[in-house]
Amino acid sequence: MHLAQTLREEVKKMEEFRERQKDARKKVELHMEAFHKQKSTQFKKTMETKKTYEQKCRDKEEAEQTMNRNTNTSNAKQQEKLYQKSQQTKAAAEEADRMYSHNVSLLEKICEDWQKEHVRACEVFESQEVERKNFLRNMVWTHLNQLSQQCVTSDELYEEVRKSLEQCSIQKDIEYFIDLRRTGDKPPAPVPYENFYNTQRTPAAVRPGLSAGRRGPLPNPTNVQSDGIYSTVDDPEYSLIQ
Repeated sequence: MHLAQTLREEVKKMEEFRERQKDARKKVELHMEAFHKQKSTQFKKTMETKKTYEQKCRDKEEAEQTMNRNTNTSNAKQQEKLYQKSQQTKAAAEEADRMYSHNVSLLEKICEDWQKEHVRACEVFESQEVERKNFLRNMVWTHLNQLSQQCVTSDELYEEVRKSLEQCSIQKDIEYFIDLRRTGDKPPAPVPYENFYNTQRTPAAVRPGLSAGRRGPLPNPTNVQSDGIYSTVDDPEYSLIQ
């Protein structure tokens, strides 16, 4: 009972330890998931601003080329219109460049934070693994010590039983049973023959071979070859059950 209660307590400790590690790991995983989601969102946004930046640069170059080609063939009003368009595309390209550069810088910072968090998470998981292995090793060691102690206790109890068996005497046990349950020390008298016409009774004959005394010594028990060899109180060099 004591061993069973101890084992239940050890199992409870293991469950509590597992739950603590599970909760701590869940918190780290949720934090990592948030960082990963933020990094993915910023990466997508950066790629979109890059695409816009490249398109604005192509529009700017195209507007400048158009203005240069029509320098001598267009009138002043047309030239002014082409110049305004060139300036607009240039401003749009510069704004796209600024946004693209800003998003790249922001993505780089988020990636650095994500990497730091990733390293921290790995350190936490490594620490948990060290604690888990140490906890399980100590628990198994303690469990084996408990089982070993139980074996010692059991062996001590077995020795008490063996000492009790030393006092077992088949001859005395049988004699005690006979003295306790016997109904008498003489056998029943034989039934005499009575002649109907003869009024004189014939004396009862004594049965041959019957004796009122105790019978001889008990026979030796028969041992099967596969049976163990046991020491008895009659053995002068008794040691232990073999």
